[in-house]
Amino acid sequence: MPLRRPPLLVPALLVVLALLAGCGDDETAQRVPGDPVSSAEAEVLGQVLYADREEGGADFEVTAPYAEGSVLTLTGEIDFTEGTGRAQAATSYADGRPEDTRTLFFTGEDLWQGDVPGLAEELEEAGLPPATYVRRPIATTQAGGTASLLDVLVQMVPRLASTTADDPQSFAGYTWAGSRSINGELASVFQNPTGTTIAVAADSELLVQYATTLQGVPVTITLADHGEREITLPAEGDTVSLTEHPEIAAALGL
Repeated sequence: MPLRRPPLLVPALLVVLALLAGCGDDETAQRVPGDPVSSAEAEVLGQVLYADREEGGADFEVTAPYAEGSVLTLTGEIDFTEGTGRAQAATSYADGRPEDTRTLFFTGEDLWQGDVPGLAEELEEAGLPPATYVRRPIATTQAGGTASLLDVLVQMVPRLASTTADDPQSFAGYTWAGSRSINGELASVFQNPTGTTIAVAADSELLVQYATTLQGVPVTITLADHGEREITLPAEGDTVSLTEHPEIAAALGL
């Protein structure tokens, strides 16, 4: 596959993020969905991860309907240069249960969670100083050989950028899947042999959407407002390490 970035270390997923860019209206006007990508498109496709990196960052939204009537949504921004992100995570339920929300910060190795119910009480009971956030390493696998959906998603977002371009020849087998408007931008959509789709703005040739299926869960990542980002991670004094305090993690179900 074309990406040089290491795949998510989730054996059950075997996720490879091969992201493509599109071409303009003049070329796509005569295309039929299912047509192979042209050599010119392959050249652009090879640059798309590098172009994301060069832009610096972007706003993002991730949606993952992981069960009937249950949807996990992450809305935030990513600094592709540093590989850091922040987001609001919201789990909504169709059965009337209240929405579950968390504030997240993440790097390639660690995940911070804020707005954790019961955190203040557990810290007080344990004789620890108050803290707004808990921090733990991002898990790659669980006992069953898969990672939690949240951990997989926060690993995926930073990997939508690369420090190098890909070989255009790597995109053999990709097809053009049509054009559509995403966040008000006309985008060309491409599909790889496994069914993953990638949408790229026709004018800027920047990635605007990536959609795939993980562990049977459809996942869509939408990017917007590409540009430099500066994300400050939570201070150590306002964070409790769940690695150092596994009793807090156990009590909170984290």
